[in-house]
Amino acid sequence: MKIKNKLHQFTNEGRGLLATNFYNLETLHGVLKAASDLNEPLILQLTQSSIDYMGLETAVAMGRLGMKEFGVEGWIHLDHGGSVQLVQSCLDAGFDSVMIDGSELSFEENVKITKEVVKRAKSYGAHVEAELGYVAKLGQSHEQQGFTQPQEAKAFVEETGVDALAVAIGTAHGFYKQEPKLQLDLLSSISEITPATLVLHGGSGVPGEQLQAAISRGICKVNLATEIKNIFMMTLRELLKNNAEIDLRKVFPQATAEITKLVKGKLEIVKNNK
Repeated sequence: MKIKNKLHQFTNEGRGLLATNFYNLETLHGVLKAASDLNEPLILQLTQSSIDYMGLETAVAMGRLGMKEFGVEGWIHLDHGGSVQLVQSCLDAGFDSVMIDGSELSFEENVKITKEVVKRAKSYGAHVEAELGYVAKLGQSHEQQGFTQPQEAKAFVEETGVDALAVAIGTAHGFYKQEPKLQLDLLSSISEITPATLVLHGGSGVPGEQLQAAISRGICKVNLATEIKNIFMMTLRELLKNNAEIDLRKVFPQATAEITKLVKGKLEIVKNNK
């Protein structure tokens, strides 16, 4: 099933679809083992930095083969694409879905670049995600707020023809200094008049009850990245304290297993929406 159809299905069912970033073989296997054990679909996400680190063709091949080996229904998605050129490379490499992030541009420039990506993706049958509003990126202030406005969201989707829209309702990328409080009434207003699939970025650290509340009000795609990197590295740091082991094949699997536990918990949250 195409990702667009799966997102529409899950939106209608009032449940979420988890989108997890991966950074190497271990993080890939960690998230896929969780999806396989629970028989849940999963979106595998790659950012520019992960593509630069692993190589575009290598990363895509790893994702495709991993989904086949683990028996997981899934899709490969470009997360936070910063240019039309990067999007084009990912379309050529066979991505199922691409995101063009023009959220820091003016509304008009965001519309312009998103329309260009939608046009290019059409011939590939690829799904397109965009972002509207201010969702703080790593290193950016969490104090600034630029919530997505319902009428702007409606106009943006109508003008661009985009399939999915990441909305700013109180989340941020990275870890939170205090518990986020999602603007759920605003989300409901956006959902009522916006036909695109709604996406929640900055899912790491958001309490499960708030995630479920957001899903019940229209969010479908839920992104998870920071917690995956964190649990992997924190586990390795603990394992390597006073440890003379040099065989990474003995050390890495324990950190990979912690990713699987983490993602299983997130999958239970997004699929069991109340």
